[in-house]
Amino acid sequence: MRLAEVSAAQAGCLGQAILTQYLRRAITPPLAVAYSGGGDSLALLLSVQAWAQANGRQVVALHIDHQLQAASGAWARHCAEVADRLGVPFHRLGWTGTKPSTGLPAAAREARHRLLAQAARDLGARVLLLGHTADDVEEARLMRADGGSVPEPRIWAPSPAWPEGRDLFILRPLLGERRADLRAWLADQPLTWIEDPANENLAYARVRARTALADGKAGDLPPPPQADIRALAAGARIGPLGRVAWRRDHLSAQPDATALRGLSIACLCASGAARPPRTAALASLLARLRTPGAFTATLAGARI
Repeated sequence: MRLAEVSAAQAGCLGQAILTQYLRRAITPPLAVAYSGGGDSLALLLSVQAWAQANGRQVVALHIDHQLQAASGAWARHCAEVADRLGVPFHRLGWTGTKPSTGLPAAAREARHRLLAQAARDLGARVLLLGHTADDVEEARLMRADGGSVPEPRIWAPSPAWPEGRDLFILRPLLGERRADLRAWLADQPLTWIEDPANENLAYARVRARTALADGKAGDLPPPPQADIRALAAGARIGPLGRVAWRRDHLSAQPDATALRGLSIACLCASGAARPPRTAALASLLARLRTPGAFTATLAGARI
């Protein structure tokens, strides 16, 4: 038996205003929801389904089976059952092949974006919804402060997967919500969610960041990126084969935050890489740009 509909009023705390702001009503393309089975993604699926029912849109659930846990098959079956109870078409996507011995979280994230983007486009979706929360934003900032290159999650952004994600946008309607609040809301719903034991493994940087935040040991978090690079971008010369060029004196004269963000984006545009370079490597490159003399360097797959 399928569950009764979750009304938009019942899900009002779950990003309904964001969904209304960014999504169009009563059009054909489905809304693709990344549904892992965890609490955040379950709250997202319920929220999107409530909005879609009220606004004449179809929802599809996409589940990535990373095949990293012995229970991953059972998790996929659980997700399929929940989606069926909600009346949402379900698609299981497998990350197959040999897994890397190092850098597993980054490789899994890249594979997840690639598989989700391709499946969403194959189904005709133009928007993929992800269940990141305010906690994910803080964790990412703490990881960057510790030297990582995790990007700032944004409410609305193009898919980072290429070429699978071309013409596909990412929407994160729960970025203003706390993970604990979502679970408190879910406690009143007749559905259960999965707790991945990997979320307790301190070998992973995100788990260490999450633990530090929970224990109050994170200190003051760095502010979100605020650099306005519109003027810098307007002054770039775009050439063939992915070339991006500036006058060296113009680029090196920019404030640090502006120059670093511009260099990071230019490297990704030139190379087609998915992960931005680390802050320390960008700072080293900027220092060389501000020092007279010719040089050649590589960063994030781009040649400078």
